[in-house]
Amino acid sequence: MSTAHCPALLVTAPASGQGKTTITAGLARHHRRLGRRVRVFKVGPDFLDPMILERASGAPVYSLDLWMVGEDACSAMLADAAADADLILVEGVMGLYDGTPSSADIAARFNIPVMPVISAKAMAQTFGAVATGLAHYRPGLPFHGVFANRVGSPHHATMLRESLPLGMRWAGHVAAEGDIELPDRHLGLFQASEIADLDRRLDLAADALSGQPIVELPAPVEFRAEPMPKLRRTLEGKRIAVARDAAFSFVYPANLDLLVSLGAELRGFSPLADEAVPDADALYLPGGYPELHAARLTGNRRSAEAIRGLIDAGKPVLAECGGMLYLMEHLTDQQGETFPMLGVLPGHATMQRRLAALGMQQLDTAHGALTGHCFHYSKIETPLTPRLRALHPLRGSPGEALHQQGSVTATYMHGYWPSNPAFITAIFNGQAV
Repeated sequence: MSTAHCPALLVTAPASGQGKTTITAGLARHHRRLGRRVRVFKVGPDFLDPMILERASGAPVYSLDLWMVGEDACSAMLADAAADADLILVEGVMGLYDGTPSSADIAARFNIPVMPVISAKAMAQTFGAVATGLAHYRPGLPFHGVFANRVGSPHHATMLRESLPLGMRWAGHVAAEGDIELPDRHLGLFQASEIADLDRRLDLAADALSGQPIVELPAPVEFRAEPMPKLRRTLEGKRIAVARDAAFSFVYPANLDLLVSLGAELRGFSPLADEAVPDADALYLPGGYPELHAARLTGNRRSAEAIRGLIDAGKPVLAECGGMLYLMEHLTDQQGETFPMLGVLPGHATMQRRLAALGMQQLDTAHGALTGHCFHYSKIETPLTPRLRALHPLRGSPGEALHQQGSVTATYMHGYWPSNPAFITAIFNGQAV
């Protein structure tokens, strides 16, 4: 059993869109500028917020989820971070009590104090009612205080503060400032690499928080964890090419860590920059935004030919979500324009303006269960018969299909690979699943 103590805070909200990523990132940047070692985690399956939080904190951001990641793995990551950090920040997902499991479940399990960020735009004394409900809806939940975002004036801030019940900590406020707000689109926030002035925005957010009670270090939390099982190096010497750019960026750091722990050597390349696939034994095409870069990808022949050559040679390929769309014959974007893709998999992908699928997924394989999630606005039409089909873990309803054709494995599901190292080993070793 390892034990470590570290100040920790879970930044949450009553709903999405309240500005909790901006405040968490500003808080991380503030403490980092003071020379503190800050580790940030994100509750739930998310790729976009962690990119912002990594830029703010200077360290990779890992997912915490009691189902997808698992309680033991969450405990181990938090204990490891506590042994090395001066502050742990956890950004919640959606509203504090939303989802099963929820951000509140993480806070309760690890005794991390909760601080809601509430957008006070068009709100006055109701601010206190919302804060009171969040604090007391679940008895015994550790509660740090409440922070007001998008405040209109000093008088507005005074009204908000005076609306809080006696004994509830006021953590401060920031005004409604466009310069610190983070831009978003259909899947969430823009990627960190796409926001040209991101560091300026993060510094402005840190400046806005400076001097507010929120920047005071919270009380230390004790984190305890049992040692995680040691992995066998089942991918020893395997060279795996990984597509990494603005079109293929939805990658869990824990997934890449797993490949390295299994003995693989990772070699990055950019299809968007028309780079050839590095000399490799296998290929990973993550999800991302191929639909936003379809015209450029269509014209990039060097990457396309290299990927087709690798597949023709029978080398294993794992393509998730956007990576799968790139392998289809055609892709139609939200404006209705159709672009030829690689044509490795038969079928057509079409972007739509409505969400097509969202939720946790469990894929039961010959090697055990793989956990993960899906989140996409596209649909595919393909003659392929699914090799496997995931299930929604709570409803038990059918989930995403997993297709296999030759050496290619493709699915909309974003797998959390540490949940099933044997399955990932089989994929990249070209074995049956």
